[in-house]
Amino acid sequence: MSFRHGLRLLYSQLSLFSREPKRPCYRYISSSLAFSSEKQASDFNSFVARTNTCGELCSAHVGQEVTLCGWIQYQRQGLFLVLRDFHGLTQIIIPQDEARSHVKMILNDAPVESVVRVTGTVASRPPGQKNPRMPTGDIEVKVKTAEILNSCKKLPFEIKDFVKKSETLRMKYRYLDLRSSQMQHNLRLRSQMVMRMREYLCNLHGFVDVETPTLFKRTPGGAKEFVVPSREPGRFYCLPQSPQQFKQLLMVGGLDRYFQVARCYRDEGSKPDRQPEFTQIDIEMSFVDQTGIQRLIEGLLQYSWPKEKGPLITPFPSMSYAEAVAEYGTDKPDTRFGMKIIDVTDVFSSVEIGFVQNAVNKPQGTVKAICVPQGAKYLQNKDFESLKGSAKSQFNQEVSHLILKPDESLKSPLRKFLSEEQQSELIQALKVQADDVALLAAGEPEKVCSVLGNLRLECANLLESRGQLLRDPTAFNFLWVVDFPLFLPKEENPEELESAHHPFTAPHPSDTNLLYSEPAKVRSQHYDLVLNGSEIGGGSIRIHNAEQQRFVLERVLKEDPELLSHLLEALECGAPPHGGIALGLDRLICLMAGAPSIRDVIAFPKSFKGHDLMSNAPDYISPEELEPYHIQVAWPAAEAEANKNRLKDSDCN
Repeated sequence: MSFRHGLRLLYSQLSLFSREPKRPCYRYISSSLAFSSEKQASDFNSFVARTNTCGELCSAHVGQEVTLCGWIQYQRQGLFLVLRDFHGLTQIIIPQDEARSHVKMILNDAPVESVVRVTGTVASRPPGQKNPRMPTGDIEVKVKTAEILNSCKKLPFEIKDFVKKSETLRMKYRYLDLRSSQMQHNLRLRSQMVMRMREYLCNLHGFVDVETPTLFKRTPGGAKEFVVPSREPGRFYCLPQSPQQFKQLLMVGGLDRYFQVARCYRDEGSKPDRQPEFTQIDIEMSFVDQTGIQRLIEGLLQYSWPKEKGPLITPFPSMSYAEAVAEYGTDKPDTRFGMKIIDVTDVFSSVEIGFVQNAVNKPQGTVKAICVPQGAKYLQNKDFESLKGSAKSQFNQEVSHLILKPDESLKSPLRKFLSEEQQSELIQALKVQADDVALLAAGEPEKVCSVLGNLRLECANLLESRGQLLRDPTAFNFLWVVDFPLFLPKEENPEELESAHHPFTAPHPSDTNLLYSEPAKVRSQHYDLVLNGSEIGGGSIRIHNAEQQRFVLERVLKEDPELLSHLLEALECGAPPHGGIALGLDRLICLMAGAPSIRDVIAFPKSFKGHDLMSNAPDYISPEELEPYHIQVAWPAAEAEANKNRLKDSDCN
């Protein structure tokens, strides 16, 4: 059998490539160009020991001698291999003649994922052997020389996107997981977005990139902070939740426009899809109002948005907090689909149903519903029971359902309590059609809206799991949510108030007088940016008057103003009106990339419990290392002995 005939027989094995993602690694460069077509392509081959990447060779390179570096992706019976780098894949033909037997031996003996450098001549693939699924599928490289730069041992998983790996395994061997085309794409997309944002803010609009301290002091209110010991007994630093105070102080200092890709820290424990350390695009401006911040962010996203994702239409729609909660049951609504909450209290005002009457007879009692289009075709009895169980366990709320049958009659446990006229009124109010399902809840407005908002998302998940597309995965629905309350009742003590955003948020100009008489009724100048049901940014116009800030801290929030004496003093020194916003970079890139978790757009993320599975951080520290910080660990009795043994073992190693 001839060499070429052998290649033709074996080439069918390259169908494995069809199992790779439809958007291969080579797209990383094209996506960088998609941000700005007039920019010149990056030179990926400068300063390094290669002439080309593995994703750029084509018919125009035929006859050229090239040097490629990369990882061995596949090997095929000593005849050819596929070389991979960040840019793509190239087929390498292994020489079969005696004169280059040493090259053949080097490449045949190299394990998959070994790092090699090859030099050879670009040639056209023979007829019938071209692979239209590969950007380099028209060519191959006939090797003249080869060098193993580093051999690879057997890996815990294959570096192929179609190979399923648990997230735990991926995080333990993150340096291997980073080789996947999807992780490469996500991190490069993130880099390109940040570069474009920096260009827009600093080069086009005069923002100043300022680094703020990581070691700070405790801030009243907000999320829990990580504590860092100092060498002074009893004194501790805290890692900042955000550069909030620093950016306000920069405005007092006259910087006028501040920007930072800021690292932030929150000790929030085990929360799904959260990270103890995360990144914000942090922004603050002087002499600005809410509209100015909104237009800035719309322009920023429009400028940095990849063209391959489609154009962004500005201005983004806006909705009040009250409207969002009333219609969607949440302050971060996903507006890609309907199923809005509908008030049907009037229909049930005279209906003798126990849980309904109990609710309606109370002050502000209400009956509300959501309509699930064509729900009867996709939802089964077990689904209704599950939805009702979820409402009961999470909200302690009763929920009923009804179905409009094709003959326009209602199927529901509630039907026997409703007259024909009331049934007709309900059908008209809900605007249901045949096979639609309605879920109803009665009670206090906020609680009812919250439970229906949650059920709205659960129903969307159920319908989409059964083939009914409600949320277009290619759509990006941005929404401003405004007019938040300035304060909310504390969960643990509803008689006391806490900041809905943070204690530096200014009251709405129309509600300033209420701040001193009825603070619970005050709206704020706080605004959130929502994308597809996820909050990706939040900001506010700040309090720039020291007396007003002191009143909020001391009289409303019952916080010790001495904790913020430095800020209060600064506000007395000619602080300009100012405001800002922070965009959550991890969440934004996650949504843009269509990734299942923010961990998929962070190079080295923490686990659900905040652990680094690769390095086993956080780790134990010996009493001797803790001594300079005047700290002793109060071990539970069962763990004390085990920890002694751990420390002994580490000393021995």
